Amino acid sequence: MSSNLAYTWPMTPTAPTPLELMDRFAQAAAGYYRHFAAVAAERGLTLMQGKMLSLLRRPMPMRSLADLLACDASNVTGIVDRLEARGLVRREVDPADRRIKNVVLTAAGEEAVRGIRAELMSSLTGLEGMSEEERASFQHLLGRAFPLG
Repeated sequence: MSSNLAYTWPMTPTAPTPLELMDRFAQAAAGYYRHFAAVAAERGLTLMQGKMLSLLRRPMPMRSLADLLACDASNVTGIVDRLEARGLVRREVDPADRRIKNVVLTAAGEEAVRGIRAELMSSLTGLEGMSEEERASFQHLLGRAFPLG
């Protein structure tokens, strides 16, 4: 055996365990949210305010926002109050049930969300570098690992 040969990764690496995958996912999620919080802060928003704005792709009841954000409805009220004071969201009565208040993005809120997403995407070059097939596989695997409601 030649002494010039460097050790390289085995030709057949073992697959990570579910625990190792969970740890790697947790690291990725923590990194994403650290960056998200920094991008939101550049716009004078807290992490939760930025997350709420990003979730409002359509009018949404405050109870649904609380569920998505995994927080108490009273917390959502405070977040909405602050976003509304800045002109980023407004409350509207739900046309199907007048007892329900929907939260809706304003034009300024939509602009804030576009800016946050653009900044996030500029740093997530790994996603941009994936082929369509890789992105479809990644989405499928995430769906299997973390099924939505």
